[in-house]
Amino acid sequence: MCASRRADDSAGRERCLVIHPGNPPYLIRVAEVIPAPFTSDETIKKCERLLEQAGLVPIRVNREVEGFVFNRLQGAMLREAYCLVRDGVASVEDIDRIVRDGLGFRWSVMWPFETVDLNTRGGIKAHAERMGPSYERMGAERGQHDPWTEELVEQVEAERRALLPLDQWEERTAWRDRSLMALLAARQSISE
Repeated sequence: MCASRRADDSAGRERCLVIHPGNPPYLIRVAEVIPAPFTSDETIKKCERLLEQAGLVPIRVNREVEGFVFNRLQGAMLREAYCLVRDGVASVEDIDRIVRDGLGFRWSVMWPFETVDLNTRGGIKAHAERMGPSYERMGAERGQHDPWTEELVEQVEAERRALLPLDQWEERTAWRDRSLMALLAARQSISE
């Protein structure tokens, strides 16, 4: 759903935008805020403040895209998961376990870009140099040719370095390990 399609001719359209919460919205705190090109900055800021007051984490989406960011990321993983089942690579149960005990476990304390930034000494740029060609081949295997261009890697690197300068990499890596150990201990205490 796009505000620009629904409210294009509406009076007061500068107050129109779309909010896309995660599901179930009473437990998943993220809510995408998707303004139309005509939505006012004041409306966006008010909406973000309201969401924060409701205990949600507003994520501003810079432009309208089909499926929202949340669903597109989930869809990318699901497309690959379905193909892996179809191709006899792994069972549904084992793919779910890989996500639950691997990716999901790790992503519960840090996220995709932070994960690869901390998994490779030298950060994003070093990771892209080492792994980019492999991911490009894996995508091509599925009919997607989306290489990580030098410009794209530079953009991601710049955004990550603004969040975590390389001189703090070791400290953040130690934080990651402590956080995962604490999460593992909490999981074990729940299952006992």
